[in-house]
Amino acid sequence: MSIPAPILTILLLAASNIFMTFAWYGHLKFKTAPLVVVILVSWGIALFEYMLQVPANRIGHGVYNAAQLKTIQEVLTLTVFVAFSYFYLKEPISWSQGIGFGFIALGAFFIFHKF
Repeated sequence: MSIPAPILTILLLAASNIFMTFAWYGHLKFKTAPLVVVILVSWGIALFEYMLQVPANRIGHGVYNAAQLKTIQEVLTLTVFVAFSYFYLKEPISWSQGIGFGFIALGAFFIFHKF
């Protein structure tokens, strides 16, 4: 049983975003770690992100256009980031941030809507 390309694309992009978020922001809990170590660890984590991101875009292109792929990526990035920020960094999301994220989601609606 194979996973349809639209679903597989979104699953791979979601997984890549988890790695990306940890690569970019996970080190914030380890402020005493030397910067060079943080950079090398982040690159190592980012490798896994790329191993998922590149196939996701290859599989998804044709089902989605490039703008739609980028939009899916950004919406997933924000979704993963909100959860990461709240649960891992213990930073609540403010109302103003929520409204801003809502406007970004509204922008995503326009990317996918055909007028």
